[in-house]
Amino acid sequence: MNTQEKINYDRIAEAINYIKLNFKQQPNLDDVAEKVHLSPFHFQRLFTDWAGISPKKFLQYLSLDYAKGILKDKQATLFDTAFETGLSGTGRLHDLFINIEGMTPAEYKNGGKELDINYSFAESPFGNIIVASTPKGICYMAFADDREGAFSKLHEQFPNATYTQVVDVAQQDALFIFKKDWSELSNIKLHLKGTNFQLKVWETLLKIPMGGLSTYGDISQQLHSPGASRAVGSAVGANPVAFLIPCHRVIKSTGEFGQYHWGSTRKTAIIGWEAALVNN
Repeated sequence: MNTQEKINYDRIAEAINYIKLNFKQQPNLDDVAEKVHLSPFHFQRLFTDWAGISPKKFLQYLSLDYAKGILKDKQATLFDTAFETGLSGTGRLHDLFINIEGMTPAEYKNGGKELDINYSFAESPFGNIIVASTPKGICYMAFADDREGAFSKLHEQFPNATYTQVVDVAQQDALFIFKKDWSELSNIKLHLKGTNFQLKVWETLLKIPMGGLSTYGDISQQLHSPGASRAVGSAVGANPVAFLIPCHRVIKSTGEFGQYHWGSTRKTAIIGWEAALVNN
């Protein structure tokens, strides 16, 4: 690290520490930039380069994490949570949760309360899977090498929901995706929770054809956000519905297949399997 890089690193470290200590005051860009003796424009660019997100987004993540901790206390009201987090009102708290967590503060606090979820385990060409559904459609699907662990991860998504282990029509329709007869795929409905950006990424993934591949950069371009490859990668990694939303079709720009939430070996096998189906 040369002298200038060391100076920049120290400035960013100081800025991060300042934001962490003062997030309840919701400091703006000018406040933090002045603290590290930079212009707001220069600081914004430098912070984003080093931290991977903007100062505003970093502050939002800190605020959200703190608010989530308060909401876990069932006695805390939304007003109290907003006040304790340094937000001007419940409207800003609502926007914060919707934009980052993909749900309202009340929905997070309830943890899926009054939501009925059916789930079952099934076999696929790539190992056992768990698939879960609500009356609106498939809400979760994952490869389940460990059944108990797979259900625990589902439960983390909706901790207060009511679960019934049963196969329903929605799950049966979804499992047709592993068949060579694709006539039932139009019947598949999804019930997803995610940020607006995540939902846009997942919608874009659905447009990648069977046997086709795309890159994080390609998806960024399609979303008209050419500099958002890293954010796209995070949204791809947060995909709650394996295979149906084909995050396995996203590879690196170098041509390498890259990592996969359910294992890189499984990703390679899926890509090969789909290519073989298309070419037959």
